[in-house]
Amino acid sequence: MRTFIAIDLDEAIKKELNTFIQELRKIPVNIRWARSKGMHLTLKFLGETKEDQIPAIKDQLEQIASFWESFNLNIRGTGWFPPKNSLPRILWVGCQENKTLLALQNNIEIELEKMKFCKEKRTYHPHLTLGRVRTNKNTEKIVNALALKKDKDFGSMKVKKVTFFQSTLKPTGAEYTVLSEHKLK
Repeated sequence: MRTFIAIDLDEAIKKELNTFIQELRKIPVNIRWARSKGMHLTLKFLGETKEDQIPAIKDQLEQIASFWESFNLNIRGTGWFPPKNSLPRILWVGCQENKTLLALQNNIEIELEKMKFCKEKRTYHPHLTLGRVRTNKNTEKIVNALALKKDKDFGSMKVKKVTFFQSTLKPTGAEYTVLSEHKLK
């Protein structure tokens, strides 16, 4: 099964992001849009995970979570990957710089690497994926729309837990199932 570790978003933020996606949908661009109900902030993508690894991952996440205090997370700004290219592939909403978030993500990365999960080679850039661009037609319009909202505040939330998810790929998009939740102190 495919798994990942993330911060599940508050419903108010999901609603705000869905409103923004609906605004962007008016631009005639071929994009596979994220479903707001499944929006999350990925901390670590594990990929294919064997059933017998699940209990050890849950135990490790419980230990990690017990070390960290709850913290505020501000969802702010927009952009796309690759960043210096006018032809975007991924459209995103960002997070205001947060040292606790970065340290928590790094802690998870280090501990899961000890469990033989590959360490991410790229620098962690916390973001919420809004959509994946399928073709380059009209992408300049979507880039302009995102640039106009580069400083937009989408809300804030108190991060109280880390969630371990299973991701099931379907023709209609990925579906996420909660495997476990681990409360921060």
